Amino acid sequence: MRFSTSFIALAAPLLVSAAPVKRTASANDLLVLSFAGVLEELETQFYTQALSTFQETDFITAGFSSAQIAIQQFTAIQIDESTHSTILQSTIQSLGGTPISGCKFNFDSVLTDVTTMVATARVVENLGVAAYLGAAHLLDDPVLLTDAASIVTVEARHQTILNVLSGAMAIPQAFDIPFSPSQVLAVASPFISGCDIGVPANPTLTITNTETVTTSTSLTFSSTAINGTTDGFFCQMMLGGAPFSIPLPFDQCIVPANVNGPVALYITSDGQPLANNIRDQASNSIVAGPTMVFIDIITEELGTLARPSGAALASAAAAATATGTGSAAAAAATAGNNAASGSTSVVLAPGGPNMYTGPTGDGSLTVVGWSTVPK
Repeated sequence: MRFSTSFIALAAPLLVSAAPVKRTASANDLLVLSFAGVLEELETQFYTQALSTFQETDFITAGFSSAQIAIQQFTAIQIDESTHSTILQSTIQSLGGTPISGCKFNFDSVLTDVTTMVATARVVENLGVAAYLGAAHLLDDPVLLTDAASIVTVEARHQTILNVLSGAMAIPQAFDIPFSPSQVLAVASPFISGCDIGVPANPTLTITNTETVTTSTSLTFSSTAINGTTDGFFCQMMLGGAPFSIPLPFDQCIVPANVNGPVALYITSDGQPLANNIRDQASNSIVAGPTMVFIDIITEELGTLARPSGAALASAAAAATATGTGSAAAAAATAGNNAASGSTSVVLAPGGPNMYTGPTGDGSLTVVGWSTVPK
């Protein structure tokens, strides 16, 4: 099996058994675990750097009703990811393997503000889930497969809380999307340097729209792989649970109605739909990507409690990609400023209190949650 075209991004949770049984692993499984180690360390470093970069006031500025709610959740996720990483490294060594070392992780491009950071965290956690799903068929050892499944459930919980903290729908789709290893690295590789992961990355794909991405948005892209004519190219949209992607001509890549939640976007050299079954997917037509986009057309009260301006911010951050560049941060900042200036109502219930924290419209007062802000 060639791992350059198969997904080997699995992480292992409590793989080191307390039982005094000498276990061995196939070369296949060690490759899976080694790749997983890099991804788990990437997640750990992302949250570590984020928590050391931003203060409570930064979370309030980003629209959170309580900075501590957000900080507590990000801290809990960081601890989970660090535990995954530590146990995984020990497991690889106990099975006779050598973890990949020397990797450096730089997230400066997406730690410019809390809104961009939170949008990127959604990408990171969706990427983790996609990685586990894509790796399931590659493991030889059913014990490792079961252990890996116990991690993907935790990553999915992280994904849910980040949806809530983004002011979006907690569980937007009934199914998630699997990625191959090269597809995972299309998103992750811009953050990684200094080590040989052993898997070639698909060319990175970036959304270049300057407006909020939502229903009916006509998407535009940039990639090093798109450096000439795009005749014959297609934009492919993959949704959770769909058997195949939605193929659209490159210059007619318009977000369809009724799409809500994460969407994986690819550029392909033909219009043959990509199978959502990663094992049988004809990936040789992929020119660039995927990149992730979040179409947040449905919001919930839960998200509004944590982030009163979340509906506006979640919509504005929908175009965030793994590089954190482009329109997402600026659009989200505009939405946040509008909410703070009084142009966006953030009342939770008619006649009831709201949880907005920040300046009033004229800037003369600072409102601390559970106050009434005149429209």
